Amino acid sequence: MQPEERRAALVAVTVPLLHEKGMAVSTRDIAHAAGVAEGTIFRVFASKEELLHEALHSAFDPEPMVERLRAVDLGAPLRERLVQVVTVLQERFVEIFRLLTAVGMVQPPHRAPSRDGRDWNREALELVTDIIRADEESLTVPAEQLTRLLRLLTFAGSHWEISHHQLLTPEEIVDTLLHGTVKDPTDRGTTSC
Repeated sequence: MQPEERRAALVAVTVPLLHEKGMAVSTRDIAHAAGVAEGTIFRVFASKEELLHEALHSAFDPEPMVERLRAVDLGAPLRERLVQVVTVLQERFVEIFRLLTAVGMVQPPHRAPSRDGRDWNREALELVTDIIRADEESLTVPAEQLTRLLRLLTFAGSHWEISHHQLLTPEEIVDTLLHGTVKDPTDRGTTSC
């Protein structure tokens, strides 16, 4: 195996171990999971810290999420497209929140620009906006605003503490954004608060 392939393989087995054991994961644990001798790690990484740093950056890499968003069925009705989008975002947020907790971090590490210069997070938001744009005329807000609201509600509804241990489902998030919580939307002016 070439050194870059070995590095990638070690990073791949380290990410789930970080979820399980946090920063206390040992090189012995990593070597065992990779099916290699412990010394093999130090042939491609200068230290355990370098491997953990690389694994954390890999775990927080938004590129796989963007690729999943690209797979959303653009021919589906708006609600169905949004449920697909929220499912992708929610799975990403839940994974990140769990990893942050496991490794004792309060936010993802600062990420250097990608090798190809792409801003994957910005690209993800633009992609979600494009998924919505075909139905923009039927919305009361611009597609960019719905994207922002969708991301905010998905973030809050996917966080264990913020949601008071009751994560929102993708359907609940989408239906709240598209239809609100009023029984008869035509009766909004007479509803007392």
